[in-house]
Amino acid sequence: MKVKEIVDRIIKKTDVPPLPAEKTCDQLMAGSFDQEVHKIAVTFMATVDVIKKATATGVDLIITHEPTWFTGEDKTDWLEGDPVYLKKKELIDQTGIAIWRFHDHMHMAAVDGIMYGFDEEVGWHQYRMSPDEGLLGGKGDYSYKIPKTSLRDLCAFFKSKLSMDVVQIVGDPDMTVERVGVLPGGGSLGLFTEYHPMQLMRHRELDVLVCGEILEWRLPAYVRDAHQLGIAKAILVLGHERSEEPGMKHMVEWMSDVTPGLPVVFIDSEEPFLYL
Repeated sequence: MKVKEIVDRIIKKTDVPPLPAEKTCDQLMAGSFDQEVHKIAVTFMATVDVIKKATATGVDLIITHEPTWFTGEDKTDWLEGDPVYLKKKELIDQTGIAIWRFHDHMHMAAVDGIMYGFDEEVGWHQYRMSPDEGLLGGKGDYSYKIPKTSLRDLCAFFKSKLSMDVVQIVGDPDMTVERVGVLPGGGSLGLFTEYHPMQLMRHRELDVLVCGEILEWRLPAYVRDAHQLGIAKAILVLGHERSEEPGMKHMVEWMSDVTPGLPVVFIDSEEPFLYL
């Protein structure tokens, strides 16, 4: 099966009309659409280590959720002469591997693939509340009513489930949490509107927002002020990679009827930070 056929089948399964090339980052980042594929790897990001692991296990197509070339649009014109770009491109060229980005169609599908994988990984499907249609038509509303726990124990839960050493929080570690919102990746930066995360917290009466990335003077500042005013609110920060990687992990199963007979494996791109 060729790369182009695989890409077409994936987009068809999302049930999202193919987006014009100039309006999506779902592009071929390396290789050719005419390449024959014998083994596929799915991952959060095609880092150098991921590329090496993929090649060592016979993978010839990597499907990555996030950029290969360091910016949202994955353009490379600004990288001319850059040593990091040149060395990474040389590595990719030597391996002959193809890399295709699967981001926009994945998030735009009727069931967001990243959130589906998150729910599968943490076992929260049954706790999901119906989206609040009055708030941006329900977009970005991933709110849950989980069994009562403490913020401290919720941190321990995520550390265990997502293999994390450190979880950042704002709020009282011993506060009781039950109503939880999840804003994976860059969701807590306010991708719909700058104030969407705060509106979501208020409209859904959330105790805690589980975040991917943060901007310290926005949602964390709001929650910190709430905490200092005696209002029981909190955020729990997983990071972009840890909050979205489960979506790619569970894409292996999702691919079973897209490329029947072709092996598909998951390669964890791993948390990017070391903690000293």
